Amino acid sequence: MENPRKYGGPPFSIAVLHGGPGAPGEMAPVARELSTDRGILEPLQTAASLEGQVQELQRILEENGDLPMVLIGWSWGAMLGFILTARYPSLIKKLIIVGSAVFDKKYAAQITETRLSRFSDKERSEALDLMRKLSDPDTADKDTIMCRFGELISKADSYSPVSCKSEILECQFNVFEYVWKDAERLRDSGKLLKLGAQIKCPVVALHGDYDPHPAEGVREPLSGVLKDFRFILLKKCGHHPWVEHYARGRFYQVLKEELR
Repeated sequence: MENPRKYGGPPFSIAVLHGGPGAPGEMAPVARELSTDRGILEPLQTAASLEGQVQELQRILEENGDLPMVLIGWSWGAMLGFILTARYPSLIKKLIIVGSAVFDKKYAAQITETRLSRFSDKERSEALDLMRKLSDPDTADKDTIMCRFGELISKADSYSPVSCKSEILECQFNVFEYVWKDAERLRDSGKLLKLGAQIKCPVVALHGDYDPHPAEGVREPLSGVLKDFRFILLKKCGHHPWVEHYARGRFYQVLKEELR
């Protein structure tokens, strides 16, 4: 598999980071939309540790990008982009985080509660069963279970989605499990947020008002630690702004303005 995937032509001065971890490919629609007049890299994170993903991303950007770059990270990719920008500030001239995971443990508990509250009884029962299977060490083929769970979660995460096919290339539960455990430890210790003091470039956050990841879990922590930070709330918008009927136009408008 080509890694990174490239859209448009050189110079490649922008990179988009997918979510998951362990769900590569989901940012392809955004990369295609932005590539009409600029070169876009889509790194695919394959390492099964947080440190491994940071080093992998650093190498991909240094070998393929026109540095310093604009980095657009979505969901888990927002957190990964935050860490990389803090560790290697010379590589990034602007960080844009979209639908970010929360940066403080106190906001995390309500995410699952919000998602479950949006399901029908049948969907909630299936989601809870899938969660039990994923947490059971004896469960086989967790990649397939993760894919089905992701489909359910996407429904709960969306406000008014347009019909579109998922572009996730594969579900990698082992990558998700190991990387997210590392990320949770970093966040819950407070060390993740402290990394913000090392970020010198502008940071812009775009977040949907219907995203189950609470907006205040991104806006409030980052406002206190970043020197140059702006937060933009997208109305009638869930976790995937580019598929939202009411918000996708505004999402791309803001994104393209930030890339000028």
